[in-house]
Amino acid sequence: MPELNWQKSSFSGGPQGNCLYIATAPDGTLRLRESDTPDTVLATEPQALSALLRHARRPAQGHG
Repeated sequence: MPELNWQKSSFSGGPQGNCLYIATAPDGTLRLRESDTPDTVLATEPQALSALLRHARRPAQGHG
């Protein structure tokens, strides 16, 4: 696989120094990795990551 251009998330770098990186692969998929385990890379489609982020940003709904 060609070298990827990793970019650090603007939300990374808290007190523990943990960082999330993202890169676009030549096939158009997104690759994600953490600074503490850089050899573990997750691949996802842009639409799937967008849907996950939209869901995570929604306010929690009560169950009662």
